[in-house]
Amino acid sequence: MGFAMTAIASEIERFNQLSATWWNSKGPMRPLHVVNALRLDHVVEQITLHFGLDADPQPLAGLRILDVGCGGGLLAEPLARMGAHVVGVDASPGNVAAARLHAATHGVEVDYRLGEPGEVMGSDEQFDVVLALEVVEHVSDVPAFMDTVARGVAPGGLLFASTIDRTWKSFVFAIVGAEYVLRVLPRGTHQWRQFVRPAELAMAVSRSGLQQVDLRGMRYNPFRHTAAWCSDTKVNYIAVFESSEPASGSCPARGA
Repeated sequence: MGFAMTAIASEIERFNQLSATWWNSKGPMRPLHVVNALRLDHVVEQITLHFGLDADPQPLAGLRILDVGCGGGLLAEPLARMGAHVVGVDASPGNVAAARLHAATHGVEVDYRLGEPGEVMGSDEQFDVVLALEVVEHVSDVPAFMDTVARGVAPGGLLFASTIDRTWKSFVFAIVGAEYVLRVLPRGTHQWRQFVRPAELAMAVSRSGLQQVDLRGMRYNPFRHTAAWCSDTKVNYIAVFESSEPASGSCPARGA
């Protein structure tokens, strides 16, 4: 992969300061824990349907998954427990340290790498599934970042990307409401100008030949701390893209 420096230094430092709280489900990361449970079910469902996998205790066995912007490993670990070989990449030293410590403590094998995708991935390294969840809004060059990430998708593979739409509604709910009024997120977590419209994300990914196959919004209730999918993508949303190239045969041929 070509190397593009897209991490923002201030964002890395902010996550370094939050790194000790990643696995505290009642702390600053509480909304992420709630949203993560919803996204995990969606990701696993889409993967098993796409590859025709069985719903056994380890439904993802044999799959290679790349989690870009893995944070403290909230998604990487459960995916690894389901049998996948997971590589987690993050530009924050604090995040990677927290992820490695938690995985080692709980006996979960995840290959965590510190740095940017283009820097720490092999030039010919590809994955059946690539995740870029809640990371796009923290990079300086979205097209360059997504181009690098998308090129890590193997033929026949999937790319998941979730972020926040750049609308007046996201400013009111994701910044003013969440960070300043209800304080369910630390102040400064998001910068409105860095939010990404769904069409902009799709355009950036299309440069690598991937096609969007699913787009849905997500609604978070800060009073009940619950999350659900919805048709409104004007705040949080997740998009799924697939490679139109024939599968290379790296995925397990189960359920066929």
